[in-house]
Amino acid sequence: MSGESPLNMMRSAPPRPRRRSAPHRRWPWVIFASIAAVIVLAVVWSWLWYYAASIADRALAGWIDREAALGRVYACGTQSIGGFPFSIVTRCDNAAATFNSNQPPFDVRATAVTFSAELYRPTLLNGEIAGPVTLADPGQPPIFRINWTGARITLLGLPPDPERVTVSLQEPRLDRIAGPGTGMIFQADSVDVDGRIVEGSARSNPVIEATGHFTAAMAPTFHPLLAEPLQGDIDATMRGFKDFSPKPWPVLFREMQASGGGIEIKSLRIERSDAIIVGTGTLTVNEHGKLDGVINVAVAGIENIVPLLGIDQLIGQGIDRLTGGNGSSDQGLNTLDRLLPGLGDVVRQSTNSSLIDNIKKMGQPTEIDKKPAIALPLRVNDGVIFLGLIPLGIVPPLF
Repeated sequence: MSGESPLNMMRSAPPRPRRRSAPHRRWPWVIFASIAAVIVLAVVWSWLWYYAASIADRALAGWIDREAALGRVYACGTQSIGGFPFSIVTRCDNAAATFNSNQPPFDVRATAVTFSAELYRPTLLNGEIAGPVTLADPGQPPIFRINWTGARITLLGLPPDPERVTVSLQEPRLDRIAGPGTGMIFQADSVDVDGRIVEGSARSNPVIEATGHFTAAMAPTFHPLLAEPLQGDIDATMRGFKDFSPKPWPVLFREMQASGGGIEIKSLRIERSDAIIVGTGTLTVNEHGKLDGVINVAVAGIENIVPLLGIDQLIGQGIDRLTGGNGSSDQGLNTLDRLLPGLGDVVRQSTNSSLIDNIKKMGQPTEIDKKPAIALPLRVNDGVIFLGLIPLGIVPPLF
């Protein structure tokens, strides 16, 4: 042993460390604060949603009131609102509209219309229309039916100051389902139309840019040129409106004429499988409400378009009148065939051939997509469209 006394050994022993007391737990306060923060956030978010919903509802009501001022009255069978917490959704089932401003007036019915808006931008309304939509005389069974795989409409702005309207249709089809001439009237793979104010405002001297795009569009009952699928784009700017308050388009075009405004066609392209037409130009409205102006066009494949213009039919009608008929083009050319078999076809071919040659002489050679084309003016005189001296059609008066 070391010789130390037990007493000394006890005195020299180091003191034992004192045990620290456990810290006071604060977790209940943290949990309470987190729950309170979540509740406050939920209350604030709910208030924001209801505030945004009121703005969206006011915007939609403003658009409906604007339409009503133009004679287009809308109604719902049942209406609901939802979309909480991230969007605002208004649904209208068994939607109906009466277009009193048209002559004659007509009724429109749709299965359902839904408008939605994002919480952060309640004045931008995105609508979806469930097809089919029917059109009928007031109080009568439907005459026309429109259907599609998708129909969207976008409305931007808080009326009475709209800013933009966009319509997009996927695979639209218009059919006549009652009366004479039932069947398909129009169909396309897609149709997109956009109109927006690019200068001024809805309350003062608005300048409106309108664009349109369509693919595989057909309307064979209107004109032989429309019997094959077409695709095209147009970009036009309209100037001369005093304001864009609710008023019919004829009134707006009267303002355009009075102020010396017009329609600038910035670009135009229409394409068939066998022909392409591109153009730019400016049109004005005369005191009779008819269009005047020039569109400088270039045409590739004009030899495929001229036979569809019906010039040979006009000649046939003239021949039939001379022979005492009723003005039918087919009967007139058949008369020539009776005089000399095959003479009617010769007239058709020679008429179109000489017309194509004359048009090529009037125009200037150019190219479209590396294809040979002819550039020449397309004149619009008092609503009548002329290609050189050839009348192509008539545009109805705008007022």
